[in-house]
Amino acid sequence: MPRAKRGNKRLEKRKKILALAKGYRGTKSKLYRSAKESVERALNFAYTGRKLKKRDFRKLWIVRINAACRLNDIKYSQFVHGLKLAGIELDRKSLADIAVKQPETFAMIAGQAKDAIGNQVQANA
Repeated sequence: MPRAKRGNKRLEKRKKILALAKGYRGTKSKLYRSAKESVERALNFAYTGRKLKKRDFRKLWIVRINAACRLNDIKYSQFVHGLKLAGIELDRKSLADIAVKQPETFAMIAGQAKDAIGNQVQANA
């Protein structure tokens, strides 16, 4: 039988899995087979969680922008359309931050969006 010259790959792989399972209760942190299942499951949840986090934050930003828009007598959808017409390229994250921390600046941006919509309506008439 030929000599296997692969070093300690198997041991290193198992140690890596057990290190990831550190802090799990009982068998799941001690035995390789149980640890492997738990770690795979945890990594799947982590992957899904990263996607959900992006989705949740976008929802939060939209709610904050909408609330600030309503205070400035404009709907969220009209506001976004007005921003596009005015050529203002701010993302929702920064708009939400401005809406919360600098309401007067947000009011100016909302005013520009309203003006852009008004100019479009006049141009079409």
